[in-house]
Amino acid sequence: MNDLSHQAFLAPTSVATEIPFYQPVGNECTLFELAYQRQLPLLIKGPTGCGKTRFVAHMAAKLARPLITVACHDDLTAADLVGRHLIGDGETIWSDGPLTRAVRQGGICYLDEIVEARKDTTVVLHPLTDDRRILPIERTGEELTAPDEFMLVVSYNPGYQNLLKNLKPSTRQRFLAIQFDYPNAELEQSILMKEAGIDLSLATRLVDIARRFRQLKQHDLDEAASTRLLVYAANLIAAGCPVVEACAAALVEPLSDDLDTITALMEVVKLHFGSTK
Repeated sequence: MNDLSHQAFLAPTSVATEIPFYQPVGNECTLFELAYQRQLPLLIKGPTGCGKTRFVAHMAAKLARPLITVACHDDLTAADLVGRHLIGDGETIWSDGPLTRAVRQGGICYLDEIVEARKDTTVVLHPLTDDRRILPIERTGEELTAPDEFMLVVSYNPGYQNLLKNLKPSTRQRFLAIQFDYPNAELEQSILMKEAGIDLSLATRLVDIARRFRQLKQHDLDEAASTRLLVYAANLIAAGCPVVEACAAALVEPLSDDLDTITALMEVVKLHFGSTK
């Protein structure tokens, strides 16, 4: 495509004035800071809704660096990342892509679900992920050297991997890697209490439901109930929605379209909340 429509999936460059809430699970914050200090690229692996994106936003704000996020997809091209010439007001103007902007600004470029991008697109990352730390821009003849403040972070969900969608070994081995998973029950409860302002009793029951649902992954469910969905349910309840209805909207319906599966999941919800409204 040769117009500006390809930029619709880009999040604006931002430096948060407040640090977004993130509950550390292990030593991931320390590893991120060390990678940043040593100018090392980072790969984050983990299931949907486990906090990968929030973690990156948290760390970018903590380090006071601008964050540019790209949601990768199978139509993403190298030009979408690096930039292209655009025609405007009778002249041709070069427009930096998000990767180039992050390099110029010394920001953090976060490529979410990197395996969704075409393999020929990810090759453009290689010069930035070794000791050269350069970004060649063939169309303008520039060769940008990344400043010390620049950092490249990518993520993906290993559960979606298949023979056609995975990272080439030559790309994977250019990154440090952190494995994410859903927090343990105690941490997940504290996240819900912080994010939605609910009490411990409600948080405990919601987390227990999610953990029972997660046992069904790869049996009746293709994807597990995520921490993100739990936060949605908790926020609905905190806003006054009846708990069973909130769980149906946030924890059951997003997980399946199969009526028998939905009915079974709702039985689990009603078992936990009984006649609670």
